[in-house]
Amino acid sequence: MAPWSYLDHSVFSLRRRPEAPVGPALLLVHGFGASTDHWRFNIPVLAEHHEVHALDLLGFGRSAKPEGLAYGGALWCDQLAAYVRERIGRPTVLAGNSLGGYAALAAGVALGELAAGVVLLNAAGPFSAEQREPEGWGAIARATVGSALLRSPVLQRLLFENLRRPATIRRTLNQVYVDRTNVDAELVEAIRRPSLDPGAFGVFRTVFDIPRGQPLDGLFDQLKAPLLLIWGLKDPWINAEGRRARFLAHAPAGTREVLLQAGHCPHDELPAVVNQALLAWLGEL
Repeated sequence: MAPWSYLDHSVFSLRRRPEAPVGPALLLVHGFGASTDHWRFNIPVLAEHHEVHALDLLGFGRSAKPEGLAYGGALWCDQLAAYVRERIGRPTVLAGNSLGGYAALAAGVALGELAAGVVLLNAAGPFSAEQREPEGWGAIARATVGSALLRSPVLQRLLFENLRRPATIRRTLNQVYVDRTNVDAELVEAIRRPSLDPGAFGVFRTVFDIPRGQPLDGLFDQLKAPLLLIWGLKDPWINAEGRRARFLAHAPAGTREVLLQAGHCPHDELPAVVNQALLAWLGEL
């Protein structure tokens, strides 16, 4: 495909499709620190039947990492919506993991009838009840001191340098994958490589000031497209069982679920199972 840009910044994207694609298009959205490479085991299988797109969110992967952008859900939501309108131009299912799940949901709301469905794989994002300020002087002090420390440029740099070491990347992945078969050198390098880009540290620093954005329950109230929730129930980064109950309490009627004994990234840990579930659900739309 020809290069695409958003807000005059280059965006890496790819498209794969069979000769006669069926159903809606599919746009895959990675999580924090990842890229289109994280869909390595999904794209070839899904593209046997569907027109499949994937992109790197601004600030990640092979996309631009400019200074001064307001990185966060609003930016990435608008980026995804613009990509669907400008590059795909027809009804599209948006599927996202972690942070990419929040962006996919927000874009699914913004796109209206152009959103043929939304798939959330261990999606990030707060609910309204989780956005309250800390209560009591002790809680306020802990939050303030922790925030002040994390905003230290020196500490941020030290943290960044440690997090992008191959050994740290592998150790982190081993913590969030139950089956570690696919925690390989290719995956470690896919995460490390973008961290070497000149703007990578600047993007990392914004993480500590990313606005929370619209709560998930507010987005669920506005979503008109079908919703599929894919859960890695052994996710150590989120209370998957607790999150699942809260998601179901607010998700639209008719929401479907797939429950897996996997960690935070079920699409890469158990790709064959996730691919089968996605294809089955897409076939019913």
